[in-house]
Amino acid sequence: MVTLRAAREDEAETLTRLVMRSKAHWGYDAGFLDACAPQLRIRPGDVARRRVVVAEDERGGVLGVASLEGTAPTATLGLLFVEPTVIGQGVGRLLYRATLRRAVELGVRRLLIDADPHAAGFYRGMGAVARDAVSGDASAGLVGFEVEPAPLVDWAREWTGGGPAVHLGNVAEFNAQFAGRARGGEGDAEGHAAAHDYACLAAFYSPRPAALVLPRVVPHGWIERVGRPLGWEGVEVYDGLVECGAGLLDAVRRRPALLSRLKGDGLPWVAWGSTSALGRVTGRRPAEGHLRYESKAAARELFTRILAGGGQPGIVLPAQWRARGRGAAARRVAARARAGETTVVKTDHGVGGSGTVVVTPGRARASGGARAALRALPRGPLLVEEYVVGPAPDGGPRDLTYDGFVGADGRVHGVGGAVMEVRDGAYAGATVGPSVVPAWAERPLASFGAAVGRELAAAGYRGWFDVDFVTDRAGRLAPTETNLRLTGPSVAFMVAARLDELRGAGHCVRIVDRAELGARLPDARFDELCGDLARACAELGAVFLPAIPTGAFAPAPWFGFLVAAHHLEVLDAAEALVRAAALSTGNAFDGFGYRAAGTAR
Repeated sequence: MVTLRAAREDEAETLTRLVMRSKAHWGYDAGFLDACAPQLRIRPGDVARRRVVVAEDERGGVLGVASLEGTAPTATLGLLFVEPTVIGQGVGRLLYRATLRRAVELGVRRLLIDADPHAAGFYRGMGAVARDAVSGDASAGLVGFEVEPAPLVDWAREWTGGGPAVHLGNVAEFNAQFAGRARGGEGDAEGHAAAHDYACLAAFYSPRPAALVLPRVVPHGWIERVGRPLGWEGVEVYDGLVECGAGLLDAVRRRPALLSRLKGDGLPWVAWGSTSALGRVTGRRPAEGHLRYESKAAARELFTRILAGGGQPGIVLPAQWRARGRGAAARRVAARARAGETTVVKTDHGVGGSGTVVVTPGRARASGGARAALRALPRGPLLVEEYVVGPAPDGGPRDLTYDGFVGADGRVHGVGGAVMEVRDGAYAGATVGPSVVPAWAERPLASFGAAVGRELAAAGYRGWFDVDFVTDRAGRLAPTETNLRLTGPSVAFMVAARLDELRGAGHCVRIVDRAELGARLPDARFDELCGDLARACAELGAVFLPAIPTGAFAPAPWFGFLVAAHHLEVLDAAEALVRAAALSTGNAFDGFGYRAAGTAR
């Protein structure tokens, strides 16, 4: 167990010797070390002024030292050295993160680092950004970095109080509430299986999980691999509670010892979405009808009401008609197709774009008519909607979303906008971060999203929500639906908030729901692949997180992941690298130098 404390004046010489041993570890000759000694020396009178801290083991042995020098708004990481025998064991990471937290407390907004070339990879891996020049002696070959220390953002503190939380992966349970009204198999075994895979995202329901409660068994060691770059420690995992069916919270109720353990520390509980079973376990019953705006028809009524009040420039609402069944929907689609118009047809409930079909005139003809084009949709009422032609003239993103939540006190908290990846009407991923949403879309997106939040709060809803939009050719936003639950973009926001707190502000995060694997990978080989991907992404300046691991040994193997970086071009490169490497697992030798697995467990 490594702990941190303030250095004492009487150990200044001891700490100086540690610094010199650490510097010498990289093979510098005696002449170079002598030249560095005056700059690296710690004097008794410097300990407090330079804010020197030490890392020590449980026996009081000093393992490392760091200093935070200067005054706000700009300061310097003056020293960060680790005893050579423990280099690579996390001591430097602990000292670095503690220095960033201290910098935040002191109001530092720019932290400068002049790094030894051998330490450049460490600082890059910790999220520091290279700068053009160094403040130290250029002849020493120092590498300049900087970081913007940042606290946990306000909305994240409001979400769970800024501390750890219990995360419940009740995706199938939430979806089952709409069985019979939704498309996507929410009421059958196939739909539950898909939802149980998606429940792995419970790891990211807040910036700091204390425990995960999951329906399906996840690979051993997965949470440690995910948690390492996110600074998580001691996360408890309770998995395999529901291999079939949807009743995760009922399964928890049937385990009194587990229920007592989860409630014992008084931590907040965060679920994918609100259900009656969750209310029974927590004792907090939701308001009657609080989820009614999960209905796409009801959401449209809400949008219409907001727009009737005015004050929402840049928002346009496409026309929509409710059809009693497939025949009525097909007749309207056929009439629109004959007029050369594209139509969106969707069920009143659906998950991730399931239950939605975009019918172009060409698709109607190729399918053998409008009725045939709607064959994949279930029987019952359908919504027929005008297709919004886009994207905007500047070639910006087509699909946007706004995330926020309604707190227990009814206050609406804005989180932000994201760009979604949608393929053939189905959600495939999202990107969040600075400058991701085009500047022209930021104000209308936030204004309309906040207005939706206020309506939800007035209707008694409490929890996370998002509003999805498409852009038209005039640069306007058309709202399409609300989701009264956590989402893929919400996961990206949580990870961005945590990385900004640990590594400095400005992270862009992308969640990719599904990447195909070239071979079925048992747990050990999948973990090996993830380790290789983490190292390869780090070389690009990105963070890799395996988000959904449970499909890696499926008959058609796949997994979901997140990547994070300070620049979108690095994010793009990291995603391309991960996808290519995942597919290469089908080769005899893949790009990372190990033999891919394709055999049974």
